[in-house]
Amino acid sequence: MVEAAKIVEQAQPDILDINFGCPVKRVAGKGAGAGMLQNIPKMLEITRAVVDAVKIPVTVKTRLGWDADNKIIVDLAEQLQDCGIAALTIHGRTRAQMYTGEADWTLIGEVKNNPRMHIPIIGNGDVTSAQRCKECFDRYGVDAVMIGRASFGRPWIFKEIKHFLETGEELPPLSFDWCMDVLRQEVVDSVNLLDERRGILHVRRHLAASPLFKGIPNFKETRIAMLRAETQEELFRIFETITPRV
Repeated sequence: MVEAAKIVEQAQPDILDINFGCPVKRVAGKGAGAGMLQNIPKMLEITRAVVDAVKIPVTVKTRLGWDADNKIIVDLAEQLQDCGIAALTIHGRTRAQMYTGEADWTLIGEVKNNPRMHIPIIGNGDVTSAQRCKECFDRYGVDAVMIGRASFGRPWIFKEIKHFLETGEELPPLSFDWCMDVLRQEVVDSVNLLDERRGILHVRRHLAASPLFKGIPNFKETRIAMLRAETQEELFRIFETITPRV
């Protein structure tokens, strides 16, 4: 981890984030990601070593705990802070929950309102609308909100939320054509970042899940075609056949 951190630092990022939150079996089952919630001494040892090895700010993301009987985040947050991290992101579920059930923001708020905590606390989990985002700021006092799955196929959610937080009003509906152009750009960016094969594999499931297509009659076959597309040209050809719901 120290060696990897030094390599990352050479790219001059603003921060280096350690993800102790990934719940998928092939990661957590090997003791990595959220698996570290079963080995707190090792988690803290790694965090402290990485913080000491680099000059850029180190942040951590993790979950409430391993399962319902081990929601240890309040104490763990203090321990991670003592390792020297610059900020902490908390996903409001245990590893056992994966992405099921509802995120529990009460413990995120408890960490934020702990007088012994002085680093920024970032809340994550089930923020799917501008109204919910504002509620999380107001009710739990977090310094920032992280949005993950709600942005899949809907990257304009950040535009919607920013407008609501700044004005208190919902952003007027975005045009279908504008949103389609954003999705096209997302495809291009994914391909440029990875390569065509991996870029399309990565992005096509996000596109197929886009709420933009909700309510379009007989869309199932189009969605299947999107999930099977293997090239940018093929995806864009499918895009040309999509017309907005009336």
